[in-house]
Amino acid sequence: MTDFHTALGKNNANYQPLTPIDFLIRSAQVYPEQTAIIYDDLTHPALTQTWRETYTRCRQLADGLRQLGIDKNDTVAVMLPNTPAMVECAFGVPMSGAVLCTLNTRMDINALSFCLQHAEAKVLILDSEFADYVDLLTETFPQLMIIQATDAAIETDDFGQMSYEALVGSATDLDNWELPQDEWDAIALNYTSGTTGKPKGVVYHHRGATLNALSNILDWDMPKHPIYLWTLPLFHCNGWCFPWSIAERAGVNVCLRKIDADTILRLIAKYGVTHYCAAPVVHSIIASGDQALKDAISHPVKGWVAGAPPSETMLSNMEAMGFHITHVYGLTEVYGPVTVCAEHPDWAELSTAERAQKKSRQGMVSHLMAGFEVFQQGTSNPVASDGEEVGELALRGNLVMKGYLKNRKATEAAFADGWFRTGDLGVKQPDGYIKIMDRLKDVIISGGENISSIEVENTLYALPAVQSCAVVAAPDDKWGEVPVAFIELHQGAQLTRDEVKAHCRAHLAGFKVPKHIVFATIPKTSTGKVQKFELRQAAKSIDYAAETGA
Repeated sequence: MTDFHTALGKNNANYQPLTPIDFLIRSAQVYPEQTAIIYDDLTHPALTQTWRETYTRCRQLADGLRQLGIDKNDTVAVMLPNTPAMVECAFGVPMSGAVLCTLNTRMDINALSFCLQHAEAKVLILDSEFADYVDLLTETFPQLMIIQATDAAIETDDFGQMSYEALVGSATDLDNWELPQDEWDAIALNYTSGTTGKPKGVVYHHRGATLNALSNILDWDMPKHPIYLWTLPLFHCNGWCFPWSIAERAGVNVCLRKIDADTILRLIAKYGVTHYCAAPVVHSIIASGDQALKDAISHPVKGWVAGAPPSETMLSNMEAMGFHITHVYGLTEVYGPVTVCAEHPDWAELSTAERAQKKSRQGMVSHLMAGFEVFQQGTSNPVASDGEEVGELALRGNLVMKGYLKNRKATEAAFADGWFRTGDLGVKQPDGYIKIMDRLKDVIISGGENISSIEVENTLYALPAVQSCAVVAAPDDKWGEVPVAFIELHQGAQLTRDEVKAHCRAHLAGFKVPKHIVFATIPKTSTGKVQKFELRQAAKSIDYAAETGA
């Protein structure tokens, strides 16, 4: 047997830790004058920045943080909308040796305080939009250094130790930054939504961030120099790792402070946006924009959708605009998207309804993920590839988190058998594609029968008047639980409860038809996910006897 190990070890010449920081360095070297960032709210002069300038500012940010005393593995938290500062932080913070903690911009003060304390954050870069938090944060965390980030879109009094621009401008040594010594070093800390208990801190490493950024490119066949619109919150799984993907492709980050259909359509037309990502509700918002603005877009646009399966209505609306939508799936614990509904050429010949059926699946594992499986619950036995047997989705590979910060028990439970169990229930179809049926906690058990809330929701989305919907369980004396449908209508649309129930009876088994219909605004997270925990609480307290047919 040949010895392929002796005197063939790792050394600096043949092994360097993987890190997405290298993508920034290369783009600045190869395409220094190419545009890296555009920030245009259409009311103020647009900011544009090249890759050379971005690389310089990221090095300045790293040195500025080090001058504040930031060292290896310190936590630097940021609470920012999708502004240029947020893109720069994706590189400048880890270049300082620190770990980047991007905070949900819709956190209440209690959740924000928990995350800052749990992460032991030393610096908080805070957008002026959240100035109301400053007094309480200063009182609660007297040692926390608060940096004010702002732009022309927001006017407020100065707060904190200094401004973000002052921090960047304080740099004196552009070489005072570092690459990771080990690719297993932490690069980012992301908090789960905490819908049941306290949020959990998910730790990412440089290796996973690098590989997921590359996997995004491969899964999307993303060419050089894409023009990417930030409709997806950059705080969510570090923007699904796309700040690093766009740097590798030397693309353009088109920043966006808030979601607005007409602004999005104008930016797509003005800058020739080629790619964007969003939850289904954001795609629907874009499709509801001004028709003249939609007509002004004459080039191909590609979008990724995740968070819920794309409905036939949404796909049809996007296709009518010339947008090509691909369904992906992932979680905070796996850096964002790690499966893709890879399309086949013959799908183009299908009807919209048939194509939506195909695209609603979570699909196959991403290029750089090792495994995607559906196991019989509580076992390591795969379900049959028959599209019928339901099991729990599991993932494994280099795109899985390091673990949960300061939570050994939860980490060990998550990796108990060498797989990360997602808590999502699904089936494996004969062609190997996996389709989610529901969240484990969202399955409704009525009279001993399991009801998939996703199946009922997809049926409701076929009604043109429905903009958003969610189906949850409500306690019932006879059946134990019954499905309740919360429905948000498009502006100006009309729909009655009787019409909803008649539609459901025509497409669902009788026990799956919602027992109660509630017309209401659907609560969502800033990433567009429906907050079902709030609806479950509402479903317990609604006076159903007061329902009318209107």
